[in-house]
Amino acid sequence: MLAHNPARPAAVGSAATAPMPLSIKVLFLSLPLLLAGCAAQPPALTGPDPSEPSIRTPRVDYRSTVSGYTSQRPVAPSAWKQQNEQVAPAPKSGG
Repeated sequence: MLAHNPARPAAVGSAATAPMPLSIKVLFLSLPLLLAGCAAQPPALTGPDPSEPSIRTPRVDYRSTVSGYTSQRPVAPSAWKQQNEQVAPAPKSGG
């Protein structure tokens, strides 16, 4: 079966690379441009015009990018039983 594989691209390639008429090429290349003209318009901006200097804008505050950072350095291991008790659910009371 492997002997047939080299012959297949040769047969298919000659048909795939046949010269295409210029009018068909132009049609295929211009089709996306024509369809783009029919696309929906983007939504209009709502609210005040951002280029107007007299319009009031919300205040911009500084927020640190590392304000919630906690160190993740390795620590010495502690007793596993104590750590389990800290995260274990509370025992149910009753029956």
